[in-house]
Amino acid sequence: MSQPQAAVGAAEPRVDARLRVTGKAKYAADNSPDGVVHAVLVESSVGRGRVTGVDARAAEAETGVLKVISHLNAPKLPPVQGGFPPGQRLRPFQDDRVRFFGQPVAVVVATTLEVAQHAASLVEVSYDAEPVSTDISGAEPDDDPETYARGDADGALESAPVRLDLTYRMARNHHNPMEPHATVARWDGDRLTVWEKSQSVLGAVRTLSGEFGIPPGNVRVISPFVGGAFGSAARTYVHSAIAALAARELKRPVKLVLTRRQLYFGVGFRPAYEYELSLGANRQGRLTASAHDIRTESARYERHSEHVLEPGRMLYSTPNVRQAYRHVPLDVSTPWFMRGPGYASGAFPVESAMDELAHELGLDPIELRLRNEPADDESTHLPFSTRRLRDCYTAGAREFGWHRRKPEPRSTRDGDWLIGMGMAAGVYDTQRSAAQASVRLDADGTALVQSATSDMGPGTATSMTQVAADALGLTMRQVTFRLGDSLMPPAPVHAGSQTMASVGSAVQDGCDKLRKQAITLAVNDEGSPLHGADAADIVVRGGRLYVKDEPTRGETYRRLLARNKRTHLEAMGSYAGAPESERFSFYAYAATFAEVAVDARLGLVRVRRMVGVYDAARIVNPRLADSQAIGAMVGGIGHALLEHTTTDHRDGRIVNANLADYLVPTHADIPKDLKAIYIEGEDYEADPIGVKGLGEIVIVGVAPAIANAVFNATGRRVRELPITPEALL
Repeated sequence: MSQPQAAVGAAEPRVDARLRVTGKAKYAADNSPDGVVHAVLVESSVGRGRVTGVDARAAEAETGVLKVISHLNAPKLPPVQGGFPPGQRLRPFQDDRVRFFGQPVAVVVATTLEVAQHAASLVEVSYDAEPVSTDISGAEPDDDPETYARGDADGALESAPVRLDLTYRMARNHHNPMEPHATVARWDGDRLTVWEKSQSVLGAVRTLSGEFGIPPGNVRVISPFVGGAFGSAARTYVHSAIAALAARELKRPVKLVLTRRQLYFGVGFRPAYEYELSLGANRQGRLTASAHDIRTESARYERHSEHVLEPGRMLYSTPNVRQAYRHVPLDVSTPWFMRGPGYASGAFPVESAMDELAHELGLDPIELRLRNEPADDESTHLPFSTRRLRDCYTAGAREFGWHRRKPEPRSTRDGDWLIGMGMAAGVYDTQRSAAQASVRLDADGTALVQSATSDMGPGTATSMTQVAADALGLTMRQVTFRLGDSLMPPAPVHAGSQTMASVGSAVQDGCDKLRKQAITLAVNDEGSPLHGADAADIVVRGGRLYVKDEPTRGETYRRLLARNKRTHLEAMGSYAGAPESERFSFYAYAATFAEVAVDARLGLVRVRRMVGVYDAARIVNPRLADSQAIGAMVGGIGHALLEHTTTDHRDGRIVNANLADYLVPTHADIPKDLKAIYIEGEDYEADPIGVKGLGEIVIVGVAPAIANAVFNATGRRVRELPITPEALL
């Protein structure tokens, strides 16, 4: 057995921190293989229609321009492989259709980036433009809604003593990671190597092999560092295929880096929502019914769905529920997952409505939630593996000083500022997927652990090193964890807060296997001090194997391997992922508390402080967890008060496609008083290492907590995100 170590549960610094802060970490665009040339996209200037002409003569006349590729001269790709239905993916230059403003319609490849940029500006594209539809308001949804029902929601609403009929709206939000998306592609015969910003190197392999009709084994994707993503790099986009197509045509490596502006058209976004919600309750505050009618924007060429229904389905005990989730096909690029996908959007109306109901009934918002705590998951009839939401309320209220909140709006002032407190609950499902990790212990007593997972910021390499160190009985300095290469053992997409549970469990399994190998080798080795000992009595700590009750009887990994003339020991760890049929309902939970100040004359909202309390089971690294939680509070402030994509609906142009006009939180917007608390506990029903995902749950509930605090401060109920000064004046 391994001896309990100090790694898991300790606030260890990031193992790759020095590489990142010194600029030695190599991101996708930092790769420049021999002979690399540069590609720049030419984007459509209409939102819908057909390309009728591409005049590239001026561009091709520029010194250094190697080729301009469009649908007029691009090679035809084979039928899509890998399970993507025809017409459900945007493929590079395979027809003349324009499906959204900013769609790539050509690419210029040149010897330098500057030449490629200039030449791209010289390409003249003509169109047969068609009427464009980009506004979710008033557009017709498709006729295939996703639905859920239990009981008789409409009948129960009709007879409810208290009924609220509410409409909430959420603006589109766009990804703005620090690292722009980039792809470097190189062909060696029929083998493709891609350096890519990716949260799923194996997903990129599948996509690119399918696009080009080559075996997955002929594609290698490398992405050891990702400079922020939160979902934007969880799939492979058309620009990656364009880089690979250009590299194959030119028989040279091609580098393509998206501009900040191009990120708004090419890498997905949190879609806009219109959410009609009706709540029915008795006078004691027990929910009797809810009806959820949701509309979300979607691309015409590809439908995107996320779990926006779940919070309204299982967070509170409600006997009668009806839900419909409708997609509105528009002339836009396809939406994609953004931190807390579905749940963050679904929590805003649900948690705002619960606050409205509490005010209507004269109940404390926490008390109303406690009165509607379910005994089990009413959507699946399964018991919860753990549900410590009550503990989250209690700990959060105590730390935040909730008892000082005055329930009557506009009751607290600080000069010209109206002060308010609000709270909201959050939930996110505990995802787990199959994963593998290789483990190798070398003769010098150091270990190498590898898996084809990713790290977009949460500190994957650090947390996996902690798990491996404890399981092997080594210090963290003796363990190296490598990731981000499709040649490594398979791992799921680094998204959905599943990496720690999935890859961490595989790392634990592999290290357990290797440690047992070493113990077996020692007890069977006549030259070992451990010869003949019971393997079950041997523990490992600091790289030394010894008998638990005889600590002087033992030896190091190094001596054991040297005496047996072994250069290394190795094992493959695996985790099967979630079973097809679950015995429990698995979720992580949050309670977020916020205090805001609103300028009574100007309507400006400032968040003064925030406390988040999380039931996320075992915390592997509190420092990394705090980084996730504090970062999510910052992101939630953006969601609640700032972020809003503005579209010119005449042609689909995004008019604030830059960081000057698309507002994200800066240091001036963020209070110093942000605190995260973690409820102690493990969930070994969920996975072998007892963890739940943390990266998503920490943002779910932040926006409604702020909105509820704004109401408490002002008495104005704002049902639209972001909350602007205009809405409060």
